[in-house]
Amino acid sequence: MKILIADDEPDVVEVLEMTFKMHWSDAAIFTASNGEEALAAFFEHQPGLLLLDISMPLLSGLEVCRKIRRVSNVPIIMLTVKDEEIDKVRGLEAGADDYVTKPFGHLELIARARAVLRRAGLNACTVDKGSFDNGYLSIDFSACEVRVRGRRVLLTPTEFQLLSLLVRNPGQLLPHALLLSRVWGPECTDDRDYLKAYIKRLRQKLEPDPRNPIYILTERGFGYRFVPESKPPM
Repeated sequence: MKILIADDEPDVVEVLEMTFKMHWSDAAIFTASNGEEALAAFFEHQPGLLLLDISMPLLSGLEVCRKIRRVSNVPIIMLTVKDEEIDKVRGLEAGADDYVTKPFGHLELIARARAVLRRAGLNACTVDKGSFDNGYLSIDFSACEVRVRGRRVLLTPTEFQLLSLLVRNPGQLLPHALLLSRVWGPECTDDRDYLKAYIKRLRQKLEPDPRNPIYILTERGFGYRFVPESKPPM
């Protein structure tokens, strides 16, 4: 396992290194102190897990996350000093899989790292068979491939899991807690920030007009439903 830690605070980097070495002694750990170093280290070492501080010199963690998401589905955890909803949402919308607020507990950090790795390692492609195609959106579940009007769309493993769950239950209202439990785990049933951010990301990638969705609909206070027969404008 290769782990990249990007943070401009040496003390934080040292604590993170010690934490991972304590629990994963065989991990190869690489570090960066700014956003540009983080991007260079990512392409050089191809890590299996990234921890990015939101506020870094040269390029912010959010910018680094967005750039990496254009080419990779690697699990990313954002680090922030603020426990505010807007910071969490910004990180998730940039493509992060999770976030940890500083100061953090060692056990919490390891638990979250294991959770994102577990989700990324869930091989939905070997479980889900068949396909979906309504002329606008097509999904090959066996290949984990999604296309919009024939153009392939890159989804992260978590995005694909969420979309698969919605599409495989067409027209059905799926409650927040059910979606969170099935995609993120039973410990996350109250974390609606995750769900809102990922629904927004799916709409941005899949809907003809993300501001006026016709496929992934919100049932306020309850959950979401997928409407497969909707026809996009010509």
